[in-house]
Amino acid sequence: MSALVSILMGGVFHASILFLVAAGLQVVFGVQKVFNLACGSFYALGAYFGVSAVQWYVAAGGPPAFFIVPLIAAGALIGVTGVIVERGLLSFVYERDETFQLLLTFAVVLMMEDAIRLTWGTAPVSTSGLYLVYGQARLAGAAVPVYNLIVIAASLVIALGIGWLLTRTAFGRIIRATADNREMAEALGVDMRRVYAKVFTLGTALGTLGGALVIPATAAMSEMGVELIVEAFAVVVIGGLGSMRGAFVGALVVGILRAVAISVYPELEMLIIYLIVITVLVFRPRGLFGGAAA
Repeated sequence: MSALVSILMGGVFHASILFLVAAGLQVVFGVQKVFNLACGSFYALGAYFGVSAVQWYVAAGGPPAFFIVPLIAAGALIGVTGVIVERGLLSFVYERDETFQLLLTFAVVLMMEDAIRLTWGTAPVSTSGLYLVYGQARLAGAAVPVYNLIVIAASLVIALGIGWLLTRTAFGRIIRATADNREMAEALGVDMRRVYAKVFTLGTALGTLGGALVIPATAAMSEMGVELIVEAFAVVVIGGLGSMRGAFVGALVVGILRAVAISVYPELEMLIIYLIVITVLVFRPRGLFGGAAA
């Protein structure tokens, strides 16, 4: 039982990070109809800025127990990169074929990866043992790092916050109206330029925050963004394009299956995810919660 709990909690922790990145993908695609391959690069950027913020905080003599404050702040604030990418690059290809958008966002992946290597080097960097600063909790005989529970709780709060934003605020109604019918929303006076900039920045901030939150449990590496792109798109395919509920369920499926595979037979880690994606595409192409094509 303790081994099962450890596996499940590890899977849920990974799912919490995946959900943040996939939620950013979903909101960008839902409104802007852009497949943002650069989500992995923003994830890696958040991880590196999170490490740098924590290292600066510790060097300045800050209490280790509060390292999560600069970590979250760095992850969220670097989301402003989304404004630069959206205004400086994406705004020129909205009316072009989807192929141009895919090529452009993939180019951002390559440029970001080189920029990270130029700035932080090629060696992995980490927060040096702060992962267990909050200790461990006992669940059904299994030792679970308290930090994992904090991240899981934070992800749930963010999920509820996104739901509140989309359903209870004026900006959320504008987002949903734009996703349903951009031309009608624009005819009614919605400034698409501002909406697109805000939505892409929100999606970017979710990705960078996910990267920052995962870093105490692992090390930041320049290629970590590329590795996450596959899992994030698997979540979107399983859950359904444009569905936040789908992103939540898809992240749980991928996260738990990955944890089980790593514990039982590590060589099957990615194979199981691909098999689930293929199964969903064959039997339910729009995903578990995706809407039917009009």
